[in-house]
Amino acid sequence: MRPLVAAGRGVTIAGIGGCVPPSVVTNDDLAQVVETDDEWIRTRTGIRERRVADPETATSDLAEVAARRALEEAGVRPDQVDLIIVATVTPDMPFPSTACLLQDRLGAVRAAGFDLEAACSGFVYALAAGAQFIAAGLYDTVLVVGAETLSKILDWSDRRTCVLLGDGAGAAVLRPAPPGEGILGLYLGADGSGGDLLKQPAGGSRLPPSAETVARGLHFVQMNGREVFKFAVKTMGDAAQAALAQAGLGFDDVDLYVPHQANYRIIESSARRFDLPLERVVVNIDRYGNTSAASIPVALDEALSTGRIRAGQTVLLVAFGGGLTWGAAVVRWGYDRQAPRPLEMPGQRPRYGLPEWIRRQAAEGRARRDGRARLAAAAADPAASPAGAAPRPAGPGEPGALPGPPGRGAPPRAAGGGDAR
Repeated sequence: MRPLVAAGRGVTIAGIGGCVPPSVVTNDDLAQVVETDDEWIRTRTGIRERRVADPETATSDLAEVAARRALEEAGVRPDQVDLIIVATVTPDMPFPSTACLLQDRLGAVRAAGFDLEAACSGFVYALAAGAQFIAAGLYDTVLVVGAETLSKILDWSDRRTCVLLGDGAGAAVLRPAPPGEGILGLYLGADGSGGDLLKQPAGGSRLPPSAETVARGLHFVQMNGREVFKFAVKTMGDAAQAALAQAGLGFDDVDLYVPHQANYRIIESSARRFDLPLERVVVNIDRYGNTSAASIPVALDEALSTGRIRAGQTVLLVAFGGGLTWGAAVVRWGYDRQAPRPLEMPGQRPRYGLPEWIRRQAAEGRARRDGRARLAAAAADPAASPAGAAPRPAGPGEPGALPGPPGRGAPPRAAGGGDAR
């Protein structure tokens, strides 16, 4: 297997920072707007609550706080940063990139910047990309950020997705390291044939924003949870084994396992496959939900603050996400955190209760779905349709249907097709 870190200098994580918004939405809160309850959510996902950004808070706002905290921990000034990579599926806007917005806000005047989109695998992908610039000698300091405001692309009337996701940001500062320290192994993979399992269908060039895409709810996250679960359990194990093999290590050498926080049952299943006791696994999905590209750096931030990560330990990072994508990294940790640090935004404390904007959007989602159901019923029974009723939107494959991407519909290949080796 070809190493993913270019031959040359070693690369280490010199600082970590995290940030979550103050609004806490519990399972009981969500039970007010969707047909669910705390037990149903906890037993299927392990989630008790999640953080949700206020309507005026953008992804770059969370990213800036996380980035400043990571830079402070690394002892690096913004004007010393050479490159900024932001992994996100919820950028502030299509362009300019969130990385460029962050560069300006930080005052990182020397830094190049770009966004990277690999969904929940985004942080590991960005870590791998940033490491290449340092290993090759092109740059000395790279700021890697995973940041999301997934609450902006959720249908709050759909319990299949709204109970799962949360908002947050995490950042890492990469610096040169002696060989044998820092990042020891990396592995990335992708399988585009499974793209339909987890997606946001509209808003791009295939389905540009229109009154119809909005009415049909195509700008919200859609997921086939059962198939994603099966994909995750297999690919997390395969990716972890590959990254460890590249580092010349085995699961017995892992001091701490930091998985993507998507579902507690997935985390538990992967740990069991690795024969790792849960005492060596970082789990915080119960308090933050799935924060996509932010989940691993936020978990690292908490693990450092609680003393679970120490200098010299071997840390295994594993993620999977939409695309489909997956990745793993093995890191020989280089420093101890001297004192715990908060994840909250500066000057903020946790704020409990269901935000009114979520209640309003859930009602709008129910009305939208009821309207589609009435149109479908009228089309099925024209005699019962009131005069002048609008025709229902065409379904996939029907005349007048919105176009879909070519080549879709086949089941995803077994993990391994399209692996980066």
